[in-house]
Amino acid sequence: MVDCCSTPGLMPFEQALETMLAGITPITEVESITLTESLGRVLSTDITSPINVPPHNNSAMDGYAFAHASLAQHSSLILVGRSMAGQPYEGACGKGECIRIMTGAKIPADCDTVEMQENCQVVDNSVKFEAPRELGDHVRYAGEDINKNQVVFSKGRRLSAIDIGVLASLGIQELTVFRKLNVALIATGDELKALGEPLGSGDIFESNSYALAGMLENLNVNVINFGVIVDDEAAIREAFIQADALADAVISSGGVSVGDADYTKLVLEQIGEIAFWKIAMKPGKPFAFGKLPNSVFFGLPGNPVSAMVTADLLAIPALIKLQNCLAVPPIKLKAKTLTDLRKSPGRMDFQRGVISYNNNGELVVNSTGSQGSGILTSIASANCYIVLPAEQGRVKAGEIVNIRLFERYFA
Repeated sequence: MVDCCSTPGLMPFEQALETMLAGITPITEVESITLTESLGRVLSTDITSPINVPPHNNSAMDGYAFAHASLAQHSSLILVGRSMAGQPYEGACGKGECIRIMTGAKIPADCDTVEMQENCQVVDNSVKFEAPRELGDHVRYAGEDINKNQVVFSKGRRLSAIDIGVLASLGIQELTVFRKLNVALIATGDELKALGEPLGSGDIFESNSYALAGMLENLNVNVINFGVIVDDEAAIREAFIQADALADAVISSGGVSVGDADYTKLVLEQIGEIAFWKIAMKPGKPFAFGKLPNSVFFGLPGNPVSAMVTADLLAIPALIKLQNCLAVPPIKLKAKTLTDLRKSPGRMDFQRGVISYNNNGELVVNSTGSQGSGILTSIASANCYIVLPAEQGRVKAGEIVNIRLFERYFA
């Protein structure tokens, strides 16, 4: 049986993504910020190191530093000083001598090797070494982590918490990043009610904008939420005109299907340009992409699962490019499905699953159950997509399937 919703002319998922990314022009405006403000921001220039890290040779162990040549003539060395982190030993360490040293402390100029204290016997000022050491043991060398003038992070990198730590270790206090994107959210539908409002017959609480706003905040953009717009052509047109004036990108949910009250696509055709509409993917067939006079737009389906999946797999990659951010390829794996998977040929299917290891150390995946486009918990309990090709039919438990892990923006 062929997928009943797979009508001729639907654009394949990969083609839709490629077409969309080709139509995105990244922003170029930049701003200077402090390091403490930089989490999630996108670098607008390469970062080169002004120093070596570490800045000097230092000890990887608590123990004793000495010249390796000294052990060729002596099994015990005379202790003549100590080097502490932040309080280096600046004196001489001659043949037959050693220095007490702590982890992270600067290696004295005359020393080239360190022995850990557990392998030494100390009697008064004499240190006996119980085992031979190799030249350079337990020494961290200057520039071992980062060399001076080395490119540490490239333009387009989104800064993580660890990246910020690296930059702090270089003494960098300010940096230049691309400005934040402004993204407008519009939800359409007479049946949608804001939280706190009473539900009438046939009404539901609007949830898409909350989930989408969270995803966008994970992407570190400014969210402009227009709330719920009723199914009225004039109201939708006015919301899109205002959003286009304020935002780099406009994301709507609902109104791109073929119902009598689905005005979003009609309005977009009037004031903008639709690049494509309808994709051979499940969930999320009624997805639209195009351009308004001042922004790009993404028309997501109204059903919650379809909206979230198309936002994750289509809108988010486009926004990452719009941010002038280097894209990170998704993590794709293969796993054995532990459940039968319903599928009809026709559209690429992104079913939701939970990937884990079984007792034999094999990667396995379980479906989260019903995959209906209104069952948002099918995503909430998942950690990956089970990606089934368009031509794929039903899958039996025990077969190998393709897995795509959720991105951090989605998890």
